[in-house]
Amino acid sequence: MKVSLTVDNRVIQGDAGQNLLQVCLENGIHIPNLCYLDGIKRPLASCRLCFVEIEGERSPVTSCTQSVMGGMVIRTDSVAVRQLQASALELLLSVHKVDCGHCPANKRCELQRLARVLKVGLKSGALDKHLKEREISDSHPRLNYYPNRCVLCGKCEYICRERNERPFLSFIKRGLDTVISLHWDEAGLEIPCDRCLACIDICPVKAITVKDRTSTL
Repeated sequence: MKVSLTVDNRVIQGDAGQNLLQVCLENGIHIPNLCYLDGIKRPLASCRLCFVEIEGERSPVTSCTQSVMGGMVIRTDSVAVRQLQASALELLLSVHKVDCGHCPANKRCELQRLARVLKVGLKSGALDKHLKEREISDSHPRLNYYPNRCVLCGKCEYICRERNERPFLSFIKRGLDTVISLHWDEAGLEIPCDRCLACIDICPVKAITVKDRTSTL
């Protein structure tokens, strides 16, 4: 059933129960996010960037976890929302190695785009840096993983599971030490990456790349 809602003083329509972030994006209303995927049944809700204000709620909420109801009144760009989004981005940057000139995602990077939207300097140093000691994980026979580029959005794990019926990568460790671990059959009998590489295509920061013996990128 179609319902109407008001977003930033604009009346739009969506299906009752539909994901609020999806409805906004489909109507050309940009809400910063890193982890949302069209069609996903259970939002990853890992980046904590897609905050909005909903009339009647005490504080901003993540739009990817909200269902559309008729009559909702929403603000996507209030001062409180932008402050939360900027704080979330600064937290991501505190565990991200900013080396754009040597990164294959340069000028196509979601972090760069979000920094421009939220007016946050990539090297602002608002928070202390907490980088991983290991710059590259290269034990996988086909892929390289760069922990200090990774924003832990979870898109790679999700798309790998969708394409291969089970994920060949997953989160390991906790807190600031959390990274993605790549799995494979060490006997060489099963390496789905040979025919897939969806994780590379979907990564917003090129934290996973195809192994190239002639380059560290």
